[in-house]
Amino acid sequence: MLLQTVWTFMLGHVSLLRSPVFPVLFSLSVYLSCCLPFLLLDALACRWALVRRYKLQPQSSISWASVWSCLALTLHNHLVFIFPLTVMHWYLRPVHLPQDAPPLPHLLAQVLVCLLLFDFQSFVWHLLHHRVPWLYRTFHKVHHTYTSTSALTTEYSGAWETLSLGFFAAVNPVLLGCHPLTELVFFILNIWLSVEDHCGYDLPCSTHRLVPFGLYGGARHHDLHHLKSKCNYAPYFTHWDRLAGTLVS
Repeated sequence: MLLQTVWTFMLGHVSLLRSPVFPVLFSLSVYLSCCLPFLLLDALACRWALVRRYKLQPQSSISWASVWSCLALTLHNHLVFIFPLTVMHWYLRPVHLPQDAPPLPHLLAQVLVCLLLFDFQSFVWHLLHHRVPWLYRTFHKVHHTYTSTSALTTEYSGAWETLSLGFFAAVNPVLLGCHPLTELVFFILNIWLSVEDHCGYDLPCSTHRLVPFGLYGGARHHDLHHLKSKCNYAPYFTHWDRLAGTLVS
């Protein structure tokens, strides 16, 4: 009933959901909303030792220049590359909005499968871009500009990286035949986890502390990747790095 109530409310704004600008507005607003709490922590960390103790690299600090640089590249990629593609997709594949919401167990199961698929795709993509020097130099090196991660460095990457990872995220719900509400939940969760990976903080409520048996890497896992470069290629879970022998904890 809760999902149906939410979905009925959303259907009341059907013109926005069908708009070609919705994907870009949704992506940017969710991304910046996810970044905001960590930006506040960054502002407090330089004055408050209690916050600084949770920083993965306590000696690092965030400058306004880096904030504006990251924001500028994110906005550039969304407006110049992502927006034209969403307009083309809107034209070629009209949005279908069913009246009924998906059952909650179905939604949760499909979101988990989407995350696992994205994790595998990103692991292979990421490993290739580190093992093939041309791919690293040409595409992935931009993302490694900052060895000390912060929330806004999540999308500090070139157009190829932004579009290819965005393609993986977009195609998985389509392959699984997900309900539009399931897609939105997956996109929100995927963006949040990606931002948390780059946030630079190991907080008591971090996702990796909530998932047992070390199955989820989280911010500490990904921060080590930016420091050492040749380890921890999977964005979220640890099983692919463990199988490939590239897991460092």
